[in-house]
Amino acid sequence: MTRVEITSFGYLHGAPPEADLTLDVRTSLRDPHVDPATRQMTGFDKEVQERVLATRGALEVARGLASAVLGLRVALDVPGRRRPIRIAIGCAGGRHRSVVLTEVTADLLRHVRLDATVTHRDVDLPVTQREER
Repeated sequence: MTRVEITSFGYLHGAPPEADLTLDVRTSLRDPHVDPATRQMTGFDKEVQERVLATRGALEVARGLASAVLGLRVALDVPGRRRPIRIAIGCAGGRHRSVVLTEVTADLLRHVRLDATVTHRDVDLPVTQREER
C-alpha cells in the first residue's frame, strides 16, 4: 500500500520540510490570523476550519493535491522504493490554513484507501507576530 506523509508547517518558523511536493498557501487561502477572535485558535477548531474552507477554491486545492499524490504514486512506483510520498503544506505560522488543508487532503486520500498520515510541525508553537495587512 502506498504511504503518504503530509506535513503542515509555517514558513515563519523555518524552512519547509523535505518533500516530493510543497504547497505554499500563504496567499491563496483566507487567513484566520488577521481576525483577533480566531488568531489564538488552530486548524483543529471548527470556526477556523469553516473560515479556511469558505475560501473560494479551497476544496479544489485539496482535491488537486490528492490527485497529484495519485499521479506521484504512479511516477514513483519503482522497485525497491520504500520511502512514502511526502507532501508539505505551508502557511505563515503553521497553525491555521496549512493544518486545515493537511487534514482535508489526508481525509481525501484515506477515502481512496491510501495510507495517509499527518504531522503538524508548528501548530503548537506560539502565534507569530507579524504586520497586519
